[in-house]
Amino acid sequence: MSNEKPQHANLLLGTLDMLILRTLVWGPAHGRQIGKHIQRTTNDFLQMQHGSLYPALHRLEKRGWVTSNWEMASDRNREFKYYRLTEKGKKQLQVEESQWKQMTEAVARVMWPSAEES
Repeated sequence: MSNEKPQHANLLLGTLDMLILRTLVWGPAHGRQIGKHIQRTTNDFLQMQHGSLYPALHRLEKRGWVTSNWEMASDRNREFKYYRLTEKGKKQLQVEESQWKQMTEAVARVMWPSAEES
């Protein structure tokens, strides 16, 4: 039995930006909320690590796909950096979702060919 961790993180490579943008469609959220949403929505299959989530958020902000500002959390007595999807980010999400759909369909054709394709 191997002690190696599952390679779930490798599946996330190249898709993290899209998952963050999709999460922010529902409204502003701080980093921890974004990570928890992705983790919960994937039934813990994808684990969000600070070392990948926060650099991705900074990258998205630099590209103008999200904006951020510090706000007091309604349920806590401290400030959090909340991220919001921009119009540019919404357009980018559409592009990434289209590319993702094409890619997953192509992979599916290789993995599970139909009778006509085999």
